[in-house]
Amino acid sequence: MKVSDAIERIDALVKNPSAGLPKDVFLLLSRLTPLVNVDLLIKDARGRTLLTWRDDDCWPPGWHIPGGIIRYKESALDRLQKTSRNELGTGLKPAPEFLAHKEFLIPHLKTRGHFISLLYKCALARKPDPARMFRRGKPKPGQWAWHDGCPADLLKGHEVYRGYI
Repeated sequence: MKVSDAIERIDALVKNPSAGLPKDVFLLLSRLTPLVNVDLLIKDARGRTLLTWRDDDCWPPGWHIPGGIIRYKESALDRLQKTSRNELGTGLKPAPEFLAHKEFLIPHLKTRGHFISLLYKCALARKPDPARMFRRGKPKPGQWAWHDGCPADLLKGHEVYRGYI
């Protein structure tokens, strides 16, 4: 098969790349190019950091700074808002410029093994969805909690943010 034929087939599958990609296409692209994402550094008046629980096929379970991969022709600021609504059930007020950038190279991963992350300091527009708040027991994917410092079960990939949490 020629590359041009493969591109035509992928174009037929994707339709509107800014609306998201089929999982197989996304995973293929993550093998070919770095992914750019935004991470939301949210602090409360007491200096605590808002983290969410992640448990998926990319990392072992753990707390992480909420974040999302920027879609085609989507601004970083738009992805920040969508990530906040998706993960926290609320909007936010991000700083117009990112606070830091980090590069994640994960040699043992064939897919999703290279990220360029932009860390934005953000303020919540209102409280996060109380139905998603972690209260006790074992956290469930998508739950959030305020943290006074780095939890012992911080995702290994987010150790680079230790100085910000």
